[in-house]
Amino acid sequence: QVQLVESGGGLVQAGGSLRLSCAASGGTFSNRVMGWFRQAPGKEREFVAAINWTGGRSYYADSTKGRFTISRDNVKNMVYLQMNSLKPEDTAVYYCTANRYMYYTADYYERSSYEYWGQGTQVTVSS
Repeated sequence: QVQLVESGGGLVQAGGSLRLSCAASGGTFSNRVMGWFRQAPGKEREFVAAINWTGGRSYYADSTKGRFTISRDNVKNMVYLQMNSLKPEDTAVYYCTANRYMYYTADYYERSSYEYWGQGTQVTVSS
């Protein structure tokens, strides 16, 4: 059974940092794009960042570029999201996700490209 479990969320002041972790199990993830999405109250779930299977290429939403860094450790089956210079508008539930297909990077920003999802971790940034 495929499981993605996020951790590391919490409450932080604007300008602060958090590191989210995602533990993957029950499947093969080292050959898939892994991503992070987020959903704020009353809003659609939106793309945050993605990373290819080798970790050699990463992709970011315009709103997170330069502040967030995605990384992965295929030996440990872990994906990370380092979030710096946090803003109140970053407040959301953050979800880890695994791409539907192996070795496939097209449409990495589309929610429909992903098949497996974690339960989410809350990030709250106070002003």
